[in-house]
Amino acid sequence: MELGNFTILQCSGIREEETRAGWSTKKWPHANSNSMKAMLLSQYRHLEIADLPTPTPGPGELLVNVAACGICGSDVHGYDGSSGRRIPPIVMGHEAAGRVAAVGPQVHGWSEGDRVTFDSTIFCGTCTHCCRGETNLCDRRQVLGVSCADYRCAGAFAEYVTVPQRIVHRLPDSIPFAEAAMLEAVAVAVHAVSLCRVSPGDQVLVLGAGMIGLLCLQAVRALGCTSVYIADVDASRLKLAKEVGARETLHATGDELISEILGRTNGAGVDLAIEAVGIEATVRSAVHSVRKGGTVTLVGNITPEVTLPLQRTVTRQIRLQGSCASAGEYPQAISLLTGGAIKVKPLITAIVPLEDGPRWFERLYSREPNLMKVVLTPGTVS
Repeated sequence: MELGNFTILQCSGIREEETRAGWSTKKWPHANSNSMKAMLLSQYRHLEIADLPTPTPGPGELLVNVAACGICGSDVHGYDGSSGRRIPPIVMGHEAAGRVAAVGPQVHGWSEGDRVTFDSTIFCGTCTHCCRGETNLCDRRQVLGVSCADYRCAGAFAEYVTVPQRIVHRLPDSIPFAEAAMLEAVAVAVHAVSLCRVSPGDQVLVLGAGMIGLLCLQAVRALGCTSVYIADVDASRLKLAKEVGARETLHATGDELISEILGRTNGAGVDLAIEAVGIEATVRSAVHSVRKGGTVTLVGNITPEVTLPLQRTVTRQIRLQGSCASAGEYPQAISLLTGGAIKVKPLITAIVPLEDGPRWFERLYSREPNLMKVVLTPGTVS
């Protein structure tokens, strides 16, 4: 879509266009039949509600009227530019659900009014990794609501967004839109656990009771694991962990946490540690908390580099497994949510109109206590 001398890409496919010029929302007329409300990151630490042209679906694309879109931690990190992946101006947002508003050419099996959710990863479907089913590792991977050096892709903090039909999933009537906006995070957790080779009798430690940690906890328990510990330094988050099924919560970190785990496992350590923070201290704790031959799965991704306890990892033959996004787990995530094995409603702090988004972003950015997931509602979709 053209905005003066600036192009905002509705990157629902892999495209070659690049954006280089600056832009101001004041260059554009407000409130016409072809416009929509969107929350624009016009510069770092500044979000504004802008009137932008409503996108048009291209071949193989759906136009979705966004009913709900969650604020992800990665969006908050992008808010001040620290992640380097939300370069203004950009409409962020990738955890969303809504109804099909229009279908583009060459679309099959979808109709206006269908309730849908969609993956955040836009994969090409033809590269080597996609052909292996590793769509999260696509060589031409793009992410909704992300703007980096390689591409720009408008996201779902808007009344409408276009997405390719290959990343769209049908949403059961039993899942409210606000909870459906959590499915992207649920799929990330399910993917991480699927890489862990976990068995029902395994002892598991989840480090970090943030959104992904709490969802990993529930995903592991859904596989039948009953001996699951979750650790955090925030007592309020551990209380929330109890609400979603945690039986063993540990308000500890570092050497204290390691000692606690070793004490509870007769000195052996847990079979699996899922690190859902992404800092050196918790990675170290994870490695020191697993048994010989155990597994550490790394999901947290805040610190670019950490120091690894190499000798302990090698001599105890510990398996390190990275986990990125999701790769086909949406149907399983929908099933787990529908069946009640994973609960997301307790994790939603607030459901607010899009217009209130800038204020809630600032509250999340300032690390206001007792905030977990904030879901924005751009439209009035029912």
